[in-house]
Amino acid sequence: MGRVNTALQELRGAQKSAKGVSLYSRFVNRPAGRYLAAGSYALGLTPNQVTLVSAAFSFAAVAAVALCAPSWGLGIAVWAALAVGFAFDSADGQLARLRGGGSAAGEWLDHVVDAAKLTALHSCVLIAFYRFPEEYGTTADGWLLVPLGFQFAAVVTFFGGLLTEKLKPKPAPGSPAATPSTLRAVALLPVDYGVFCVVFLLLGGGRVFAWAYAGLGVVAGLFLLAFLAKWFRELSAVPR
Repeated sequence: MGRVNTALQELRGAQKSAKGVSLYSRFVNRPAGRYLAAGSYALGLTPNQVTLVSAAFSFAAVAAVALCAPSWGLGIAVWAALAVGFAFDSADGQLARLRGGGSAAGEWLDHVVDAAKLTALHSCVLIAFYRFPEEYGTTADGWLLVPLGFQFAAVVTFFGGLLTEKLKPKPAPGSPAATPSTLRAVALLPVDYGVFCVVFLLLGGGRVFAWAYAGLGVVAGLFLLAFLAKWFRELSAVPR
C-alpha cells in the first residue's frame, strides 16, 4: 500500500491540463485512471501492458454488443466493461508520466487501440441492429445507416483533434497554463466517450437504446461541424 500511496501523491502533481476536457473526464475518468495507474505501478506493469488491459475490456464489451441479444444484464455488463476500459485508457498515460515519460511506440499503440475501439464499437452496433431487428425496432434498412453516420462523425472528430494538436504551435516553456472553462467542460459532456458509454445501459430497452443511440449520433454530427470550423480557424492563423 505504501508504494501505491506514494504513486498517488506523485500522480496528483503530474496531471495534464484540464483545458478542453469534459466534466466526466476531469472528475470521474482521470481520477479513476489515477488509482489504476498507481495500482499498475505497484504491480510493475508497463504503460503498454495497461493499454492492452484497456483494449481487453473494451473489445470484450464490443463483441458482446454484436453477439448477444439485448437485455438489461447485458447493458450493465457492456457499460461496466467500456467504463473500466476507458479508465485504463487514462491510466496508461498517467503511468507513463509516473515512470518518467512515455515513448513514441507507446503513444502510437494508445492511439491505434483508440481508433480500433471507436470503429469496432459502432460497427458492432450496426451488426446488432441487423441481427436483432425486432428487439431494437430496426427492421427498416435505414437504421443500418445510423451507426455508419455515427462512426464517421466519431472517427473524423478523433483524427481531426489529434491532427490539430500536432499542427498547432506548442506553448513556450514556462508559459502559464490556460484556465479550464467550466462552461466548456459542461458543453463537451454529450461527446465525451464516457458519457456515450452510459447509453449502453439502455440495451435492455431495445428500441429505447436505438433511439438514444441515434440521438447521440445526431449530436456527434453537429459537434463535428463545430469542431471542424474551430480547428480550421485556429490553424488558419498558424504561419506556414
